[in-house]
Amino acid sequence: MLRSKAIILTLLIPALTALNALGKDRKPNIVFILADDLGWADTTIYGHTSYYETPHIERLAKRGMTFDRAYAASPLCSPTRASILTGLSPARIGLTTPNCHLPQVILKPAQGTKAPVNKKSIAPTPVSRLDTRYQTLPESLKAAGYATGHFGKWHLGSQPYSPLEQGFDVDIPHWPGPGPAGSFVAPWKFKDFDADPDIPNEHIEDRMAKEAVAFMKAHKDEPFFLNYWMFSVHAPFDAKQDLIEKYRRKVDLENPQCCPTYAAMIESMDDAVGTLLDTIDQLGIAENTIVIFFSDNGGNMYNSVEGVAPTSNAPLRGGKATVYEGGVRVPCIVDWPGVTEPDSRSEAFIDSSDFYPTLLDAVGLKPEEKQEFDGISFVPALKGKPLGRDTLFSYFPHDPPVPDWLPPSVTVRQGDWKLIRIFHGGENGAHRWKLFNLADDIGEKNDLAKVQPERVQSMDAMIEKFLTDTQAVLPRANPKFKPSAYKAELEGIGRLKPIRAAKPAAKKGTHAPKSGTRQ
Repeated sequence: MLRSKAIILTLLIPALTALNALGKDRKPNIVFILADDLGWADTTIYGHTSYYETPHIERLAKRGMTFDRAYAASPLCSPTRASILTGLSPARIGLTTPNCHLPQVILKPAQGTKAPVNKKSIAPTPVSRLDTRYQTLPESLKAAGYATGHFGKWHLGSQPYSPLEQGFDVDIPHWPGPGPAGSFVAPWKFKDFDADPDIPNEHIEDRMAKEAVAFMKAHKDEPFFLNYWMFSVHAPFDAKQDLIEKYRRKVDLENPQCCPTYAAMIESMDDAVGTLLDTIDQLGIAENTIVIFFSDNGGNMYNSVEGVAPTSNAPLRGGKATVYEGGVRVPCIVDWPGVTEPDSRSEAFIDSSDFYPTLLDAVGLKPEEKQEFDGISFVPALKGKPLGRDTLFSYFPHDPPVPDWLPPSVTVRQGDWKLIRIFHGGENGAHRWKLFNLADDIGEKNDLAKVQPERVQSMDAMIEKFLTDTQAVLPRANPKFKPSAYKAELEGIGRLKPIRAAKPAAKKGTHAPKSGTRQ
């Protein structure tokens, strides 16, 4: 018997050694979790909320590296999503608004032709689809032997611009629109994806996580790229009723984060993160899987849910649809076992356009010939080394009517300084600027532009070079502007007043009523 065992071991050892070598040579799996409209202060990892509960996101942070200065390339979703997939700035692509669900197909940006008389500038006409001429991250990974799957929100165009034409083998629920057709809680209204009739009141993230788990199980023996772009926590605002009641009991009206429905949505989002982490552990692939958690823009402050704003981005100013910090600074965690130090933090400046070159670098791939990126690889930062970058840009040539409204703008961050150029916001068509020192003024309340003219000039030169390099189509001065019509349009006051907190009323039914569905 002992001799037989010895023979078996003699035969197995070379095979096991070969398998171990194969495992070491195998490229790492990638799980990219993108939350929708999740603000920098909407998770517990930055210490700015006591109302929301995100234990699984905390769990991921303990496994990897949390970035304190991570930015979305845009304060709205579709431009940021395009930057993730292409490594390019929205300024270069021309995709600068979330209009990709609209029927008109526009593939080249153009100068705008008209604007109301109360606007000083005319916004450009953005593209409405992510053009398939751009090489995408999933296409690069697929060519290198990765199985690729997209789950959740897309919002970059229907066929022939869907995930299936952009490098993904799988696309569930294959939905081109902005939100989860009708409701987060089943029954949904997706054209090609029905709720499970055996699971009443199923939450969309429970179902999306289940589909993502099936994908990981099917491809556990080969490298895979799982692109899980959540519908949460975008409008429509509804959630599991038991969770709404849980957070209703926790409401503190002195806290600007006091919306039970939104808090319940965050918990379901966090549960989905936990489901993915559990599966990665159970499959025994954690040591060879890079996990990223990010958000496409800042938190939504301008809808009303049961009489209160969905959330607050305090201490940051503004939120979704503004270039103030609350609109573009977002939560970010990267767990790369063996590379990122567990439970570590980084002050490196990173941007959504950096993920493509970073992941190519991480898995040992090169860009295509003549392929260039606006983003850079932040692998050095993941290894705890200096990144050697202190500037980031955000181009948003539009002006949605939201609290902390700004006219069409572009920003540059240089170290602790941030300059906002307001296109044609001055007198006689000239630009205007706002300058903030975020080290002393994270809430962007003290505009230093008039007392630091030399800094404004030097930083605006960086903006000019960025706009030239990206060949951005710019807003132009409005020849029909009437100063008398502008007096009610002062930015910082806004055309919509911020919603004041009020005690949420008790609700009945299986889940909260749907609120605004603004994109």
